Parts: sequence; structure tokens; C-alpha cells
Amino acid sequence: MAPRASWKGYLKLSLVSCPVRLYPATSASERISFNQLHKKTHNRINMKPVDPELGLVERSDLVRGYEYEDKQYIIIDDADLDAVRIESNHTMNIEAFVDEGEVDVIYQDAPYYLAPDGAMAEETFAVLREAMRKSGKLAIARLVLSSRERVVTIGARENGMFVCTLRNPNEVRGTAEYFGNIPDAKPDPEMLQLAEALIKQKQTHFDPKNYEDRYEVALMAMIREKLKGHKPIIAAAPERGNVINLMDALKASLSQQAKPPAKSKSKAEEAPAKPAKKAAAGGGAPENPLKANLLKAVGKSKK
Repeated sequence: MAPRASWKGYLKLSLVSCPVRLYPATSASERISFNQLHKKTHNRINMKPVDPELGLVERSDLVRGYEYEDKQYIIIDDADLDAVRIESNHTMNIEAFVDEGEVDVIYQDAPYYLAPDGAMAEETFAVLREAMRKSGKLAIARLVLSSRERVVTIGARENGMFVCTLRNPNEVRGTAEYFGNIPDAKPDPEMLQLAEALIKQKQTHFDPKNYEDRYEVALMAMIREKLKGHKPIIAAAPERGNVINLMDALKASLSQQAKPPAKSKSKAEEAPAKPAKKAAAGGGAPENPLKANLLKAVGKSKK
């Protein structure tokens, strides 16, 4: 079954236009969701509209209202909305082009795929797509989705185009309230160098398949155990270690990254963990704070 388009209209650049279809690029249908049930009957609860004066009312009796003052509404009906006709109702009119890296990620909202609507549109669609790909540009356009005009970016993606709705500037909070009290201090050069080396050691290529939703997986495992009639086995979150010196932690992290993984041993071969050495006379810190904290954690878990 072919996917259903969220929007159909025309992609237009100056005098050039072609019919297109817009499809959601993501889906939440695979996420685990819960229904609200009554605790005794286990019947699913229906959410029905309630009027404070009349009690339960029919949905057919509901109308749209815009609150222009406290508890003061003006009624908006379908005819009023139909009267607000703008070009972006059925046309994505490209207004400008910007560099791909110029759109701040904080403004990016919902992703969509854009495809040509019919064989007659494919040539025009391909020309516009390849022109944007070769120039490294994103198009800025507008369209109406769910009765609201949205500013969008359009770019080339594989054989189609990728559309992303943008948040309105008044929806994005400024940073001063959150970052204003963070001191503009320069980090210690040696610690910075260690941190950069640690980043380099952990550098890889991003593959979303490597970052599954562990909570979702654990949740489904719990549900399956309950379906079998078993008591769910809940994996406890790992305990946080004690806070140690940042420089020591960076050095220890680098040394751990540099070492090859240890070969697995059987329980019979495992030697008991030795207790951490006490600090030398004079109140000096242990030679390796990270190791000391790990040993403390092992000892604590055995109790």
C-alpha cells in the first residue's frame, strides 16, 4: 500500500513549477504506548468532552474559540478559515536559498520527504534537486500544514528532497537566562589537551543502529515477561562512582582507552580484588584515584 501524502501541491521557483507530494519522514507507531484502564474492570477509559454547566456533550456540538481576553472568546468556524486563503495553501514557493550549514539546528522541527507527483513532474523535480545538490544550498519556502503556515527548508536527499519545518523565532528561547551565569573561564591547557586526546580516541562514524533505545528494549522485555506470567526482572541502573579529580580522571580514561580489552576469565580463575592502599603518611592522595574508587565500589557491592 502506497504511503499517504500529508500535503499535495506545487513546488515553484520563479516561473518553474512541478506537482509534488509531501510525506512524513518519521513515525512513532513503533513506540510502546499505554492505554488508561479502570483499575478494577480493566475497561479502557473514554475521554469525553465535558461542559462545566451541561456535563457530557457531543463532539458535534463543539466549536473553535479564540481567547482574546480572560474567558472571553470569539468563535471561528470553517467558513472563516476558508476565507484565509494564501498562496502557500497549495504552493511551496521558493523565496530564497541559503548555505546548508547556515540553518541553526535549534530552529529545525519536523522532517518530511518530498517526491514528484506523477511522471510528468519528474524531469522538473530532478533539475531543481540536482541544482540544489551541486550548489550546496537549501531552499527557503512556505506551506500550510494543519491550517498553519510553516516556513520550511528544502534540500536534495538521494533521489528525492528533504523538507524540514522551522520553528518560529518567538518559539525559541534565548540563551542568556541559562548560560548567563556560566563563567567565561579558560580551561587548563593540559586538561584540555587530555580531553581532546580522549575525544580523538573515541572518534567514530555515526550509525543510528548502534544507539537503540535501551529503555524501550527493557520495557518490551518486561512486558513479555509479564505476558508469560513471570515476575519482571528489572535491571538496576549502575551506581555512580565518587567524584574524583578531573585531571586524574582524564589521564585514567586515556590509559583505559589505550589498553587492549582484557581476556575473559572463568570465576575460578578470577582473583579476589585487593583493597585499595591507604594514603601515605602526611595525608597524600592515592596514586590512582580512579582505581581506588573502583576498588571501593567492588568492595561495597560485595557487602
